[in-house]
Amino acid sequence: MSTQQLFLGIISDQRRRDHAEVADRADRIAGGLQKLGVKQGDSVCILMRNDIAFIEAAYGAMRLGAYAVPVNWHFKPEEIDYVLRDSETSVLIGHADMLHQLRETIPAGLTVLSAPTPPEILANYKIDLHHLATPDFATDLEFWLEQQARYDGPALPQPQNMIYTSGTTGHPKGVRRAAPTPQQSASSERMRAMIYGLKPGARALLPGPLYHSAPNSFGLRAGRLGGALVLMPRFDPEEFLRLIQEQKVDTIFMVPTMFVRLMKLPEAVRSKYDMSSLRHIIHAAAPCPADVKRAMIEWWGPVIHEFYGSTESGAVTFANSEDALKKPGTVGKIAPGAELRFIGDDGRLLPPGEIGEIYSRIAGNPDFTYHNKPEKRAEIDLQGFITSGDVGYIDEDGYVFICDRKRDMVISGGVNIYPAEIEAALHAVPGVYDCAVFGIPDDEFGEALMAVVEPQAGVPLDVAEIRAQLKTSLADYKVPKHVEIQAQLPREDSGKIFKRRLRDPYWEKAGRRI
Repeated sequence: MSTQQLFLGIISDQRRRDHAEVADRADRIAGGLQKLGVKQGDSVCILMRNDIAFIEAAYGAMRLGAYAVPVNWHFKPEEIDYVLRDSETSVLIGHADMLHQLRETIPAGLTVLSAPTPPEILANYKIDLHHLATPDFATDLEFWLEQQARYDGPALPQPQNMIYTSGTTGHPKGVRRAAPTPQQSASSERMRAMIYGLKPGARALLPGPLYHSAPNSFGLRAGRLGGALVLMPRFDPEEFLRLIQEQKVDTIFMVPTMFVRLMKLPEAVRSKYDMSSLRHIIHAAAPCPADVKRAMIEWWGPVIHEFYGSTESGAVTFANSEDALKKPGTVGKIAPGAELRFIGDDGRLLPPGEIGEIYSRIAGNPDFTYHNKPEKRAEIDLQGFITSGDVGYIDEDGYVFICDRKRDMVISGGVNIYPAEIEAALHAVPGVYDCAVFGIPDDEFGEALMAVVEPQAGVPLDVAEIRAQLKTSLADYKVPKHVEIQAQLPREDSGKIFKRRLRDPYWEKAGRRI
């Protein structure tokens, strides 16, 4: 297949939509949303796996200056309901099969648009075939779209999508950033062009979920550059390599778990695919083992880059392949426009080489708040700099290293998980007296959840029953991979569980702390 024959538009398995059709459908979604009363600053929730319709729905909301709000489709109905209510949305656009589970929890007055569940999603997930029809409380998206005129209103400043991040209290928080000024927009676009490596005409591949912050930002930008955006319904290592070769992919956003799974493929499988089109691979969201990074660079060449940041901060460091080989384990140097401070427990600004909590800001970015939770925003602020609780240092050469996390957050496969939420669910299990949840090393996912449970006196507990009960209230990825029952948990003098005594031996054995 020559470059001239390559499809330009959005690709999902066998389905194709060129840029003109995507733009037309997005404009008609915008027109329809406006008729439903959606206006600048409002929220529109999207509950979909990776799909062309997800991109179109987000573009449609943004056209009105509204916030597209991707909902983590792993969430249970109660968790989804929380996001719908907290975001104050009046419209939910979702895949038909995912909407059926919400029958008992749909907020009154919510308009629900049901998108057909695509065949590639059906082929990759276990889906109840009885749930493919449009639910009786929803309107078929395609039928609705046919009735809508294209939005022809003024061009409005387009805010970033409002991404919900997990919270230590168990409730996620919506990161709501003001629409950028023209100057801020130009500055942030230059920054993201460097970080993501996206250029006009880029042929981009997105193997990660669109409900996550960085894949969402990457995908929405890639879809507007006139080249191709190739969506994967879910990551499969060999299919990933096949798509790179078939579609002459040059730019990809990844997480380290994907590197690990690729390296587990037999050499005969890895070597049969042509990777010569690759130009810029960017990864983030979790620590990448230095030996894995080195192996990937040896395989693909010096095309692999990394950034460190968060939904709240944006990308604040950047490392290329040369940096990774020169300084194994670094997340790079401070990115242009970003500022970092390393703060000690006493509040003192620390010099290079000393480990402290990392605070950052990007002066050119529009500021953010947590939707409906400004007090939570204030809690992470220090003189205009914000923290996600990571601890690290900058060396004399200006390279940043992440050492640990001050708070308990676990990052498993690039997904942020907060133990407090799981501990609250464990306390609701009959027979549980107390518990501690934390992350332990995992070769594939970086970290895996571990729960240590102390039973009530004289009450037998069964690990399988504990996990089964947790699955009734938590998304599957939040259910601990490892559960251990201990008669007595170690405690501090105050009576608080001494979690580090439980956690540290696993990390000491692995020879790392994060």
